[in-house]
Amino acid sequence: MLKNRVDPWGALNAVPDRGTLMGNRGILHNENNEVIRPWTHKGWVTCLLSYKSIRRPKPFSAGNYSELFFLDEATAFAAGHRPCTTCQRERSKQFKEAWIRANVGTAGAGQHIAMSEIDKVLHNERAQRGGGKRSYAATLSELPLGTMFSIDSAAYLVGRSGYHRWSFSGYGEPEKLADDATVSVLTPASIVSAFSAGFVPAALVTSGQHSHT
Repeated sequence: MLKNRVDPWGALNAVPDRGTLMGNRGILHNENNEVIRPWTHKGWVTCLLSYKSIRRPKPFSAGNYSELFFLDEATAFAAGHRPCTTCQRERSKQFKEAWIRANVGTAGAGQHIAMSEIDKVLHNERAQRGGGKRSYAATLSELPLGTMFSIDSAAYLVGRSGYHRWSFSGYGEPEKLADDATVSVLTPASIVSAFSAGFVPAALVTSGQHSHT
């Protein structure tokens, strides 16, 4: 089983559950399909499982990027990935506009900011040397819809109906948590700012949270 399922901490796991989105960080595997590095570039993207007539080789093929999989877009954002500019062109444009509006100012002020510059900011917010995950402390009531955080080693999503515990197979029922609790925020700070500005992870826009299956 390949170690290619991404959790909200950005770690890669070998689990049987399937994801709804794909993504990559470059070639992470060796000739034995073992993950030997956490990333090879700063452009961590999230992709559609299928796009036009593109036929992808089997995951972890020689010379090809290491295909990673996510439960949903909220999980991908928490891990520090952003929409691909090719297969998710419109979604990527929406994200970039919201990110600039929230972190730079007016769209005009940031119109010349390249996605590569945003990637550098995201990389500083998400990754530690050696592959660890950066997080930061915040009060739970301050977190906008779509943000993911951890308490006692469990990851949660700020959903429309409350706080939902994350798992590879989906989200649990809403749980009661103290709004004044200090939590460890997993979603990178600049993405949280974009959420506060009105940008919402895709599944939360239309159909609410996934449930356990």
